[in-house]
Amino acid sequence: MDNLNAQVISVKPNKIKIEVKSITDFQIAEEKLKIGSYLRIADENDLALIATIENFCIEPIEIDEKVDIKYIIEAVPLGMIDEENKFVRGSDTITIPPKSVEPAKFEEIKLIFENSIKDELKFKFSSLSSNNDIEIPVEGNKFFNKHIAIVGSTGSGKSHTVAKVVQNAIHSKNGGYEGLNNSHILIFDIHNEYQSAFPNARLINVDNLILPYWLLNSDELQELFLDTEGSDHNQRNIFKKSVIKSKKSKFSGSEEEKEKLHFDSPIYFDIREVLQYAHEKNEEQIAGAREGQKKAGPLNGKLSNYISRLESKIYDKRLEFLLGGRIEEETLQSVLKQLIGYSEDSLTNVTILDLSGVPFDVLSITVSLISRIMFEYGYYYKQFNNSKNLVSDVPILLVYEEAHKYVPTSSLTKYRASRQSIERIAKEGRKYGVTLLLASQRPSEISETIFSQCSNFITMRLTNPIDQSYVRQLLPDSMGGIVDKLPSLATGEALLIGEATILPSIVKIDVCKDKPSSKDVPYFQLWKEKWKDINFEELEKLWKQK
Repeated sequence: MDNLNAQVISVKPNKIKIEVKSITDFQIAEEKLKIGSYLRIADENDLALIATIENFCIEPIEIDEKVDIKYIIEAVPLGMIDEENKFVRGSDTITIPPKSVEPAKFEEIKLIFENSIKDELKFKFSSLSSNNDIEIPVEGNKFFNKHIAIVGSTGSGKSHTVAKVVQNAIHSKNGGYEGLNNSHILIFDIHNEYQSAFPNARLINVDNLILPYWLLNSDELQELFLDTEGSDHNQRNIFKKSVIKSKKSKFSGSEEEKEKLHFDSPIYFDIREVLQYAHEKNEEQIAGAREGQKKAGPLNGKLSNYISRLESKIYDKRLEFLLGGRIEEETLQSVLKQLIGYSEDSLTNVTILDLSGVPFDVLSITVSLISRIMFEYGYYYKQFNNSKNLVSDVPILLVYEEAHKYVPTSSLTKYRASRQSIERIAKEGRKYGVTLLLASQRPSEISETIFSQCSNFITMRLTNPIDQSYVRQLLPDSMGGIVDKLPSLATGEALLIGEATILPSIVKIDVCKDKPSSKDVPYFQLWKEKWKDINFEELEKLWKQK
């Protein structure tokens, strides 16, 4: 037994202080213990409290005019091992004072993780950082049906962790059947990192993405086509009126149904008809006071800026995926199929939406529309499925890489659309089988409404004090001290905590079979190579095409 020759000197609901008797014992223990390691604190009845080391310190004491020092370990209680050798999370009913303190044994910690979750519900992607022989499972249902946050500074291994979690999810099977499992995962990939990690995934980019503008809701339409930072009432009225007019002219249903159409109805309309209507109103002549006399209409010459903005969007080649000629032929059904892996040519568990080619000024709208479509799919599928026992038998995970770029704390209008759509999923998505995985290097810049809805956290190295403080606020008070270790975590290490984990743990993420292409550019090595020529002519051609 690795007894520390130590005693408990203070017990609080969320903190235990332990005094180590001698420097020799402390040095021996130090070889085995570090921040995040586990202690076993037993009482007279052999009930054992498991605690994790939060910090240790040296305190001077004066005895008979001599200065001595004592060594103090502070630990956070996690739960009890009961008479049946089962771990009970959160319980701390040991008799005071405890009898002994010792490092938790390898077999004991391993059994805690092995026995705490049923085998069919175990989902694994990491091992204990202090002992890689101990796998750390999470409860798969609680992990995926609650929102997940993976945060870490550049170079911490965040993208690798996202890839590993998704890879293990799509390869998990209940039985020995062949073919794909029933996972459906959509990755919003802003830097084109994940294609190499998922060679069998469906890759959607601006060249093959079909996202009809007529599926945009009223807020999204106005953000795309109007100057939303301004307040031109005339532009808004004309735009709304012309959109509804075009929808009704294209509608083939009954007159009764046609009259019910409104600005938000997901019905095709022709944006060029909207532009033509604006031209007509901008040039309109109406009858004057005298017979045969003409005078300028009420909007004559007042819509020039509005028309210019419409034209700049309609004729922008970069927006072909939203406004191109193929859009009229697309249906909501075809859009859904391409996004959740049911394309006619192939079925896929993972769909990667490469957003690197999407112009920044429409990025929020693009993310907003796709997110809203996914939420509404879940909503209507639940009604269609009509199951009393399941919310959805085809649940979806939406992965937002660099989430702070879609849902920032900023109140700027240009972020409003995506923030509203994703906030709605954060609040209500679980009811309809649509959950989030947020990945970010700047958690403090993510909408607090969204981030606070996450129930499971994989927190990797964070060097920014503001981000550390933000994460600390979201964790239980008893775990706040462990956040102090975040700046010193090695690449691939993380604090794993949440409803799906039996114990908060410092873990090492398993290595990906296929890795994301998120390596840093080796500047110095490349600069040392021989001068490279650039084909500027071909570069210019590509630039202009885009």
